[in-house]
Amino acid sequence: MPTSRLLLLALGLPVASPTHGVAQMPLPVIGADSLVHVAAGPQYRRGWLHQLLWGFHYRKEWATPVTAPVFNLRTVVPGGLKPVKEGGSFQTHNLRLVAPDGRQYVLRSVDKDATAALPEELRNGWIGRLMKDQTSVIHPYGAYIVPRLARAAGVYHTNPQLYFLPDDPALGEFRKSFANALYLFEERPEGDQRQVLSFGGSAQVVSSRHVFGQLMATAQAHVDARRYLRSRLFDMWLGDWSRREDQWRWASFPTPDSTTVYRPIPRDRDHAFFKFDDGVVTRLVSFFKTNYQTFSRDIKLHDVEGLNRAARPMDKSLLAYLSEQDFRQIADSLRQALPDPVISEALQVWPKEVYALSGEEFRDKLRSRREQLPRVAEEFFRQLARDVEIPGTDQSERFVIEATGPWKVALQVYVLRPDGTNGRLIGRRTFDARQTGSLSLFGLGGNDEFQIIGQPDRRLRIKIYDGQGQDVVQQLQVPVRATKSRVTIYDSGDGNTLRVEKKLIDTEAYQPKANEYDGAGWLLRHRLY
Repeated sequence: MPTSRLLLLALGLPVASPTHGVAQMPLPVIGADSLVHVAAGPQYRRGWLHQLLWGFHYRKEWATPVTAPVFNLRTVVPGGLKPVKEGGSFQTHNLRLVAPDGRQYVLRSVDKDATAALPEELRNGWIGRLMKDQTSVIHPYGAYIVPRLARAAGVYHTNPQLYFLPDDPALGEFRKSFANALYLFEERPEGDQRQVLSFGGSAQVVSSRHVFGQLMATAQAHVDARRYLRSRLFDMWLGDWSRREDQWRWASFPTPDSTTVYRPIPRDRDHAFFKFDDGVVTRLVSFFKTNYQTFSRDIKLHDVEGLNRAARPMDKSLLAYLSEQDFRQIADSLRQALPDPVISEALQVWPKEVYALSGEEFRDKLRSRREQLPRVAEEFFRQLARDVEIPGTDQSERFVIEATGPWKVALQVYVLRPDGTNGRLIGRRTFDARQTGSLSLFGLGGNDEFQIIGQPDRRLRIKIYDGQGQDVVQQLQVPVRATKSRVTIYDSGDGNTLRVEKKLIDTEAYQPKANEYDGAGWLLRHRLY
């Protein structure tokens, strides 16, 4: 045997490619009752040495055959479905389907393949094989139990159903790529979803790009921050660490005050219940890749930062006005909404073969993690409160910064009317220097006004970035014996008016960065522009 193959065997690495050298399951026979018995990933079976080094993960769940109904494009919904587009992330293989009434659905592959992110020359080598092997860190049927848990939690959700897609001529051009595999079939959260209660019955479900574009364009758009926080704590409970902007859709609703409120719809639960640190090598990797969080009984406080790293830009923007009390209240409410019977009922939707392998483990972990939600929420707030960023919009706003006593500064942000009066209150929050080190305000577009009332406690650093437009910064009610504060105005020199005591407040000339200048630039922070 070649030396290279002996070395791979010694390291417990797969010698053959994913499609060779592994016992392949024969294609299942479709019975008269339109059911099949098939495993999602028999190729993830590995020997003991490989598992010791590279993780035991959910290999048994992948290799265990389950009973699933056969997907029939002609009858699954009234009028049938037509395949229209192949898609998905760099891991999941998706097929978009359209019904005669225009409603869209998607088939999402149960099996994943992250090797698409590799250069083509590496995909079929040992690196590609190892990367594909690590698909076993994902529970193949994890997303299947989320809807019942989300319903009880008060979190919007998709409704995946498990199917086997046969070699159906109706697949047309997609037949070769998609036939003979297990998929999760669900509604595609987009457009008119008034018939779907789990999307809030919204007449218009939109993308994160649309929502953040609106948030930056006008103060008439806002996100339901308390509902977003509830969804984020729910993510942490599930151990779902991959919550970047594209993992969300948004249900929009008009409000009586002529604004639009957006409520979050989490989607793509591929990384919920991640199990990574149960191998010698993967455990070492987890010390460096701290976002690869394993779904265990405990949500360790020092892991909260890594667990939320992918969503940090969103969290900083959307939760900026919520207080510590808000975090505490929502965590307590979520904990109470998920009693033991709800957890047990959700786990019963698994195929009996999967429940036999994972049921008790998941019941124990979900109960334990639920009780930790209040302290996790406190740590989450503490991390976000260290450095706070408050953006305006491309319209005109008034930022009112008021010293309210030792340690504390109150902030109110209003729409600024053309006549110079305050319009609608956009948000307010009191900051405590014992929690917050810096507060950064970004005017973005429009002719904004920044009012500094009194003399802010110098233990809190305040940064004012003017952005586009001709802005006004002024001090009001300055104490007679005021001392120098830690307020800094970053002046781009485009015609701003500064009515401040220069001996009390620093002013620095600067060239705005792309993500500080206007609303379009701010989208760079969210990987959406």
